[in-house]
Amino acid sequence: MVAALALTVEGMREARAAASGGLFVVLFDPNAMIAAIARSGDREAFAALFDHFAPRVKGLLMRGGTPAELAEEIAQETLLAVWRKAALFDPTKANASTWIATIARNLRIDIARRETRSRLSQVYEILDEETPEQPDATLSGAERDERVRAAMTQLSIDQYRVVELAFLQGFSHQDVARSLSIPLGTVKSRLRLALSHLRSRLEDLR
Repeated sequence: MVAALALTVEGMREARAAASGGLFVVLFDPNAMIAAIARSGDREAFAALFDHFAPRVKGLLMRGGTPAELAEEIAQETLLAVWRKAALFDPTKANASTWIATIARNLRIDIARRETRSRLSQVYEILDEETPEQPDATLSGAERDERVRAAMTQLSIDQYRVVELAFLQGFSHQDVARSLSIPLGTVKSRLRLALSHLRSRLEDLR
């Protein structure tokens, strides 16, 4: 879908470039362009919005720490959402820039939540690696992840930090050591203790 969108936008760019020798200039009015998309699916208005906002959304996300490749993907998804949701835009509540930035931030938050859920599941898999899966298990993945998250809050601050960095943020043990300014051996020791405590608190799930 994003690839097809990119082709459409490229076609609109070429059309505008071909017409650039004209004697008139169209003022950039994003509110009006979104209204045109909502009203008639105006592809030229969408292409103009894409050209203007996609690099700005990417830059906004990168300044917030999002890697460039992911930021570009989210920027494209953001503008695709603008195309789909144009009829929901209300200029009396927010201007186009604010609305589009909000869409981008919400997409980034959704991705971060999915990543966190995936990593919480990885923590559980590490805890449960010696126990075969029970066919009659009734706890859903979301409920299990919530139990893991709750158990982590019972760790000491030092143990929580190494688990958070190593498993939730994907740091290597060496990077954890550098980030916390502690020896590598201390990182490994705290991880062992933390995993032992987590296993004991989640024994009923195993």
